[in-house]
Amino acid sequence: MSNWAAIPSPTLSELNIGPLTLHFYALCIIAGIVIAVRVGDKRFVNRGGDLGDVATIAFWSVPAGIIGGRIYHVITSWGSFSSPLDAIAIWRGGLGIWGAISLGTVGAWFGYKFLLKSKPQLPTFGVFLDALAPGVLLAQAIGRWGNWFNIELFGKPVNGPWALQVPLASRPNGYESFPTFHPTFLYESIWCVVVAILLIKADKAGFFAGAKSGTLFIAYIALYTLGRGLIEVLRIDTSSQILGMRLNFWTSLVIFIGSAAWFVMRKAGQKR
Repeated sequence: MSNWAAIPSPTLSELNIGPLTLHFYALCIIAGIVIAVRVGDKRFVNRGGDLGDVATIAFWSVPAGIIGGRIYHVITSWGSFSSPLDAIAIWRGGLGIWGAISLGTVGAWFGYKFLLKSKPQLPTFGVFLDALAPGVLLAQAIGRWGNWFNIELFGKPVNGPWALQVPLASRPNGYESFPTFHPTFLYESIWCVVVAILLIKADKAGFFAGAKSGTLFIAYIALYTLGRGLIEVLRIDTSSQILGMRLNFWTSLVIFIGSAAWFVMRKAGQKR
């Protein structure tokens, strides 16, 4: 029996306007980028940057992040593609956050070095990352709703008013008899918003005052991976397995341990 109070799945994932097709997944990504730039710009100005600097860096970091995210997804999910052309169909979903953050940060670093040539008075790259972190979290929160439009990345079967109704055609093999599932996209979206608010409030309260630049960004990585690791336990979509656990669970665990240790060492060094 289906749960009448559950979250419904959308009936449309794209909008056709003449010859133009607008994919809602892509629109969520774009909306997230806009929010990240606006929030990051405001925070960076308060740290000594100029209005528009974050948008300038975005021309370097966003394409690099999308490419990195797609490369990670393709490498870790190659068996799920029916043809090599599917590897570039990003509108169907599939941007690995680890690749996106890694290559996106590299792109931002190159962009920042280029910007410093004309603006040598700008603060360090670590200051820029600290300013950007909460906005990136909000972008991730918005981007996750693209998975809702694509009816993907949900978790194990569950009953409740927060459960996601999944049509039969979108249910994984072996789960055809279950009508509702954990909306893991929603869990991650909420977690990203919570972490963004925590970091902003902690920053305003002076928690990061006196710490080396980049410490807030490290805290973002640690807190995000903590929640992501727990969410990975619930997901049932196809994934590479290591010792019976999803690859992204182990990735989250390793990055969490490394970033949390790095953060603690920085705070300890600050006190000394």
